[in-house]
Amino acid sequence: MIGFLLEPWELPFMQRAFAVAAVVGLVCGVVGVYVVLRGMAFIGDAVAHSAFPGVALAYTFQGNLLLGGAAAGLVTSVLIAFVSQNRRLKEDTVIGVFFAFAFGLGIVLVSTRDSWTTDLSSFLFGQVLAVSAADVWTVAGIGAVLVAVVLVLRRELVTVSLDRETARAAGLPVFRLDLVLYAVVTSTIVMSLEAVGNVLVLALLITPAATARLLTDRLWSMTLLASVLGCAGSVAGLYVSYAYDLAAGGSIVVVLTGLFALTWLLAPRHGRLLRGRLTRGAGVPGATAGTS
Repeated sequence: MIGFLLEPWELPFMQRAFAVAAVVGLVCGVVGVYVVLRGMAFIGDAVAHSAFPGVALAYTFQGNLLLGGAAAGLVTSVLIAFVSQNRRLKEDTVIGVFFAFAFGLGIVLVSTRDSWTTDLSSFLFGQVLAVSAADVWTVAGIGAVLVAVVLVLRRELVTVSLDRETARAAGLPVFRLDLVLYAVVTSTIVMSLEAVGNVLVLALLITPAATARLLTDRLWSMTLLASVLGCAGSVAGLYVSYAYDLAAGGSIVVVLTGLFALTWLLAPRHGRLLRGRLTRGAGVPGATAGTS
């Protein structure tokens, strides 16, 4: 067992992959808490797909795919935040409009090329086993900045997430905080693309936070649990990928979803099975008393 755990660490490319997966899982866990509290899982999907036209455009002109995706994602995020300030439109409606447009534009741009290359497919499906040492340091640096921003603004972000009208009444700059949150989510998604790819990145952002939400009602505990789950699940997914020669990104997502399913069933307070047993256990004495 110990030999199996240590074997991948003898390979330099696996060492880099573990480092990137751990950092990405941790950062996605922290940022995902605010996405889940805001009920804005759809924004993660929208931003991930809005990066697609930027990548396609960069690919067409032989540019940097990640920079192209980041630019497109940030532009879309700003537009969503701006248009969402109109109170006649719900945020998910605005997100849906830009989500569809961005993905459609990406398909149009890709259709102008005769064929896809490995670079474009790796953006869509991830290529964590091919990261370089420079990528590891870049992801670690960006991740540290993103976590620091979220922790510094945690109270304001929670207030805006739970009750926007109360936040406005309290004098909080709701629009600016929206921009900050969208920018952080976009940066987190782009940072995670090499680990799991554009198609699966939403799971890395949402699933650890959703799992933690089933285990605690406290913000700090939820943030800590989500980061641990994201980090541990990503590393475990890589082990599964290595052991069975499976796609790394998909393996990470499957492991994280498995942890969510177990928690959904077995969580002490909110788990489906244990909650049912507690309810039945509480109902038995009442029924007995009623018939005595």
